[in-house]
Amino acid sequence: MGRSAGVGVVVAGLVLAVGGCGGGADERTGASHGTRSAAPVPARSPSGELVRWVGGMCASANALKELRAESAEELRGIRDPDEDELSARVRAVGYLAGTPTDVRSVRSDLAELGPSGVPAADRLREAWQKKVSRVVARLDGVSPAVGLEQAEGSAADVDRLVQSLTPPKPDLPALTKKDPRLAAAYRRAERCAPGGKPAPEETSTDPSEPTGPLPEAADGRNYRACSDGACEVLVTSEADITANGVDVRVSVADDHVTFRTPGTVMQLGGVGGEAGFGNALKATVVAHDENGAVLRFATP
Repeated sequence: MGRSAGVGVVVAGLVLAVGGCGGGADERTGASHGTRSAAPVPARSPSGELVRWVGGMCASANALKELRAESAEELRGIRDPDEDELSARVRAVGYLAGTPTDVRSVRSDLAELGPSGVPAADRLREAWQKKVSRVVARLDGVSPAVGLEQAEGSAADVDRLVQSLTPPKPDLPALTKKDPRLAAAYRRAERCAPGGKPAPEETSTDPSEPTGPLPEAADGRNYRACSDGACEVLVTSEADITANGVDVRVSVADDHVTFRTPGTVMQLGGVGGEAGFGNALKATVVAHDENGAVLRFATP
């Protein structure tokens, strides 16, 4: 996110030793109070950027896993067609045309991901990039315009290349066992959840969805419920929320919750902290722990 001279930074919501709750923050007045957090940021608390990076790595690894499974299924269909032989050969030509594009897409995603700042994780990304780039180079030499008679053999060659795209060792789950920061980021990255699918945050309204020790949020992860300026939602890593016309990006770390608007950055550390967005909106931290935060948005 770009920074400019007009961007204010507010740090609020200090945890009081007696009361155990956070103070408020307003984007117009909070900075003038000179509030500082008394407790140091935990050395191994994952940043929102690291959570996004780990999620991106999981997405790429999952995409290649799915591609290996789909490729094997396609090859079986080409070799043992349910239709006539001509249809199988046509299917092989389509497979030869589409598979290189799918692999190049993953290579592009890995390149856009950039470095994480964690040396072992960056070495894993580099190993993935080299492996995928080698396969792309060989796939570029395969032409889908081969004769129908040669299509089946070419499809088998392509499948062998695709099946070679297995995770380098140590893979990301193994690295999380050695680095607490990666482990915390991995737990928060929804694309690293079982099945490798992002949670449907904007449409989920299932009140029984588990939220660990956090209290149940009235609107769960249904962020669209905030559009009128009144909602109570769960955020486990990062979310873009529009409430009463105010666009807010929320990032949750172990020790604080960050609210970003086009002109303001505010951090709340502690249950009960409030962030004010002029006369349009305020946000309150209802509950917060390592699993996420329950936030209440309301109009002043």
